[in-house]
Amino acid sequence: MKSCQVGPDTLRMLQLGHPWVIADRYTKQWPAGKAGELISLQDQQQRHLATALYDPQSRIVARVLDRRKITIDSSWLEKKLRSAELLRRQHALLDETDAYRLVNGEGDGLPGITVDRYGDYLMVQLYSEAWDRHLSVLNTALQTVFKPAAIYRKLRPQETRQLEAKSRSKEYSRVVVGEAAAVPLQVQENGLNYLVDLREGLNTGIFPDQRRNRRELMSRAAGKRVLNLFAFTGAFSVAAAAAGAKKVTSIDVSQKYLDIARENFSINRLNPKRHQFIVGDVFAELKRLREAGQRFDIILFDPPSFSTTKKSRFSTHGGTAKLVAETLPLLESGGLLMSSSNHQKVSMDDYLKELRRGSLQAGGELRTIFVGGQPEDFPCPVTFPEGRYLKFVISSKL
Repeated sequence: MKSCQVGPDTLRMLQLGHPWVIADRYTKQWPAGKAGELISLQDQQQRHLATALYDPQSRIVARVLDRRKITIDSSWLEKKLRSAELLRRQHALLDETDAYRLVNGEGDGLPGITVDRYGDYLMVQLYSEAWDRHLSVLNTALQTVFKPAAIYRKLRPQETRQLEAKSRSKEYSRVVVGEAAAVPLQVQENGLNYLVDLREGLNTGIFPDQRRNRRELMSRAAGKRVLNLFAFTGAFSVAAAAAGAKKVTSIDVSQKYLDIARENFSINRLNPKRHQFIVGDVFAELKRLREAGQRFDIILFDPPSFSTTKKSRFSTHGGTAKLVAETLPLLESGGLLMSSSNHQKVSMDDYLKELRRGSLQAGGELRTIFVGGQPEDFPCPVTFPEGRYLKFVISSKL
């Protein structure tokens, strides 16, 4: 195991429990090595600080695996996986749910790895090339602990770009163990059914990190007129309708996603004809709804961090304020605005400022009544603020 001395800034972060080593002038002096090697991080007195996974070509040049000297073998991995499983069994409130996160990277002591469960299938994502050389032993450990029907490996963004450049393929994940799942595959969340496609690893059809927030919507939706912007495959819309919403209007730019949303309504014995599905640019449709005098009791938006359509461009920075300003005129007095962002680099404080800016632009006033984030199966070390990425805010309009 190579010895690699860290600088004072990194030493301070390691002492605070942060799991990353960011490339700096000290890491440039480290011995040459290959992605996936284990290294011993040391202070200036050559004292061992931690065992880390080396990724020399990455900005995150090393990820801390353990304070002790260890090797990545089945025994070590199985212990980590069983610990992750125990946390979810004890604390994650997964009744009537089989789509959730089993391993959340740094939050489960496996930095750079996530494992999501979809029914009897697992979806693994490796955020560092360094894990590639350990994929076989990881898969063996996953089979031992969880006994899945199959394991998929979700491709990293740079791999999907290379794949699209060669073949225009939209299959962003590959089966590495077992037989492929049905397409679509039906999974359950909070007692409701949803269709997913495990081949499309970038967005399988449901985002498990919003599970608790969908339950929050369900507790408030009965008898209400609900508008769901950037509806995707309608998970929030189904939750609202199942909870007794009077009418749910879902807007998304993708016909494909809204067709799946209708199917999600149907498999939950909810008549999609009693609700509205609008294919179009969100901002253009908001203008049309305002001109038509439409009003809603609950408006929800969970946009992608960045998206572009022919008519408009949305990004979390600045875009959230614009979105708030254009939705508030559609919201009844006393109605609820439910807003969310998964942009890791936007803090909750900055996000609340976006909401404030938007309400001021609209000449209205919002009162925050609930603030949430990711659920218990997405644990995050208190020493790793980067892991607290999801923001979910419910505000009441005066």
